[in-house]
Amino acid sequence: MADRKVETVKIISQECLAEGIYSMWIETEAAGMAKPGQFLSIYTNDAGKLLPRPISICEIDKVSRRLRVVYRVTGENTGTEQFSRMKEGESLKILGPLGNGFPLERAKGKRVFLMGGGIGVPPILELAKQMDCIEKQLIIGYRDHHTFLKEEFEKNGRLFISTEDGSVGTKGNVMDAIRENALRADVIFACGPTPMLRAIKEFAAEKSIECYISLEERMACGIGACLGCVCQSKERDAHSNVKNKRICKDGPVFLAAEVEI
Repeated sequence: MADRKVETVKIISQECLAEGIYSMWIETEAAGMAKPGQFLSIYTNDAGKLLPRPISICEIDKVSRRLRVVYRVTGENTGTEQFSRMKEGESLKILGPLGNGFPLERAKGKRVFLMGGGIGVPPILELAKQMDCIEKQLIIGYRDHHTFLKEEFEKNGRLFISTEDGSVGTKGNVMDAIRENALRADVIFACGPTPMLRAIKEFAAEKSIECYISLEERMACGIGACLGCVCQSKERDAHSNVKNKRICKDGPVFLAAEVEI
């Protein structure tokens, strides 16, 4: 963590993509180090809220030193609600990039599923942009017709959409989209809610597909010190000497077979 410091950054733009979903571009030195799958700890300007909010990186522009985050407002007077009210030119503090990213090298020469659901959709975009593989299949799950980032995904691979209400694409979830379209892959990269990731892990194990998942969890420190965001693992953690992994520090991306979800 020696090269990670809390940095004051400027907001370049802010827009609402769908109900409760916002996109923010910031200018930051962190863009030079960021990788797909990593996240930022973003601090509010409210002295009453001491802990930062972990938000996944959606896009990386190393040339212009900019990062994009796409986030969901989780309620009134929350940190994310305060972020959504901020304007171009205003400043906030961040720590990052944090965590480990997706292992892009595992995709070379392979057919790939890039799978996102809920607020796990945004980090799949930069992953798709950087992915070098022989077949790139994006399987994205939404609640309804508010298919934010759809146009960007269409430019970066074959897009398959599932919606819970059936308003766009396959009715159901991402696994239903795979079955309906008879899709096949050699490796899977996924980010989303735990039930979705659990189903993907089971599917990957059944089909003997290499699978990497990015876990969602409430985080406090963001650097692995507080042990507030742990998951069960097959191996003992050298830090805590128990069969746990710290999602913020050891993850958020894990080989699915290595963790229990």
